[in-house]
Order: sequence, then structure tokens, then C-alpha cells
Amino acid sequence: MKKILLTGGGTAGHVTPNMALLPGLKSMGFDIHYAGTRNGMERELVSKTGVTYHCISAGKLRRYFDLKNFTDVFKIALGFFQSLILMVKLRPSIVFSKGGFVSCPVVWAAWLAGVPVIIHESDITPGLANKLSMPFAKKICFSFPETETCLPSAKREATGLPVRDELLRGDARRGRELCGFDEGKPVIMVIGGSLGAQAVNEAVRGALDKLLDDFNVCHICGKGGKAPGSRKGYCQFEYVGEELPDIFAMADMVISRAGATALFELLALRRPALLIPLGTAASRGDQILNARSFEKQGYAGVLLQDGLNGTVLAENVRNFYDKRDGYISAMNRAEAGNAAEKVLDVIKRLVG
Repeated sequence: MKKILLTGGGTAGHVTPNMALLPGLKSMGFDIHYAGTRNGMERELVSKTGVTYHCISAGKLRRYFDLKNFTDVFKIALGFFQSLILMVKLRPSIVFSKGGFVSCPVVWAAWLAGVPVIIHESDITPGLANKLSMPFAKKICFSFPETETCLPSAKREATGLPVRDELLRGDARRGRELCGFDEGKPVIMVIGGSLGAQAVNEAVRGALDKLLDDFNVCHICGKGGKAPGSRKGYCQFEYVGEELPDIFAMADMVISRAGATALFELLALRRPALLIPLGTAASRGDQILNARSFEKQGYAGVLLQDGLNGTVLAENVRNFYDKRDGYISAMNRAEAGNAAEKVLDVIKRLVG
């Protein structure tokens, strides 16, 4: 049986696209394995799928001075040797990497073992982990049209970003029952990313007095992000698993960070979103580029985090909601195509 080794981790955005490929890989007859960290989010998510999981060491690659850089070098080296052993043990036909720092040792070891590697880049500009892995890859799949200029022409494959099929099968009625919402008001869904977003959480709570007169608000606020107390029309979750499709289905608009996975899920679901990208003070600015691309294509609105508060958010939500039909129309005109099928086709061609 052909074997494929998937890798990627650190945030849900480096894992869920891999999970979107699982049904297709199984139908193609692959024996599927996953390499990730022992305590990372990826292990928790993959454990629910029945895929064989292999733990490796990983260290963060930082662009700035930090004493942890010295110790993390040894973690990365250990991860590389663990990955080499894994290549000898599994003898995979191919490695597919979704990025994140755990993926680098796996990609390097695969190249040394003669195993072909496919990388997927979600954001407009490649992150550091993918930059360090790209020289060792046979093919590089990408999501945004702007990314094409950042990649070598012989390797690049425009595929889009795979989205889990189950997200498309939500039930709005079940979502409203879960949150205790009545039918009379539209629903705003707030998602700050898999790790939450404190600035977004604070602004949403500061806007509730103005929003709850006209909207229900479902707030997915991240681990430890819930506030005490409850209000009619306002429902909080730290994390949502199986119920996520139902919450998406009931949402009339979304307030979201601008990670690539979230954006392409919103596009697939045709959900208009007001994006609040992570700023350059806490990131390399990739979310701002992602958000501006979707804004340019008419798929979403953008509200920068600088100066964000409850009053500003409430005003922007009302203005955005009044124009939401235009965003939905633009998304309906988006080029059709199943990203998962396109990625699977690249895998099929490389495996032969």
C-alpha cells in the first residue's frame, strides 16, 4: 500500500487543510501517517481522525534574538534525526507539508531519504518555515493569486486552500438551538483564530450594548477567553468542534482574524466577513496582506486593529452589514474549483 506522511502544526491553520485531504487520500488507497509535536494542537486534532500519529521534536525559528534560539537549535536537530528514522521505518511514497516549524525537520529528512515533498503555502507571502523548506520540495501549492510571483515557476501549482467538506453541511436551526437564539435577529459570528484574540474579544464585549438591540452574537473567544456572566442574545465558546458547521450555517456575517484558512473557509461558505487582521507588532504582516487581497476581490471588509474599540467596531459592523449582499454576490462570482481535488491531483502526479 502507498504511504503518505502529512505534517504541519502550531495552529489549526497548519492542520485543518491536511484534514480536508483525508477522505480523498483514503479513496486513493493511501496508508496515511502524520508527523507532529507531542504537545501541539495538531496532535489533538489528528487524534480524532484515526490517522497514525508520530511525535517528533520541534523548535521555533525566530527572526529576532532570543535565548531560546540556542536551545531550540538542539530541538530542531533532534527532530531531524527522528524524522530520518521515520523515513527509514515508514518508507513513505510522498510527504505533504502544510507548514509550521514542526514541518521543517520532516521535509529536510524526506529530501535526504529521496522521498518527494509537496509544500502548501496558505498566505500571500511564504512564512519562514516554508522558505526554509522550499528548496527541498518538488512542488509548491499556493492559495492566493499574488503568491505566484514569490515562487519558482517550475515548482508552483495554483490549487487554492483545501476546506473540510463537513463545514458545508451545517444546519442553521441546530446552530440557533445550541446558542439559544431566537429567529428574529440576524447572527454575528466572531472567530479570533484557534488561539483566540484578546483585542478582538475586548472590542466585541465593548460593542455588545450597541449590537444586541439588533443582532445575536456568537463569540468563539479562544481558550481562557470567556468572560463571566451571560446576556440574552450573546453566547460564548472557548472552542467549537463538531458544532462549528451549524454555527457557520446560522451566521449572517462574521467578524474574523485574517488567517488564510479562515478566509478560504468563509469564501467556500459564502459568508461575508469583517476582517480584523493581526497587526505587524505581533506578526510578519501576512494577515494584513491576506485581508487586503480579499478586500480587493470584494469578498470581505477590513478593519485594522489600531484604534480598535467597542464603539469603532459597532459602527463598522452596522455599515458592513448593510452592504453584505454585495460581498455575497462577489463571492458567488468567485472561480469555482475544489482545492482539495487540485492538491490531490498534484499528489497523484508526483507519486505516479
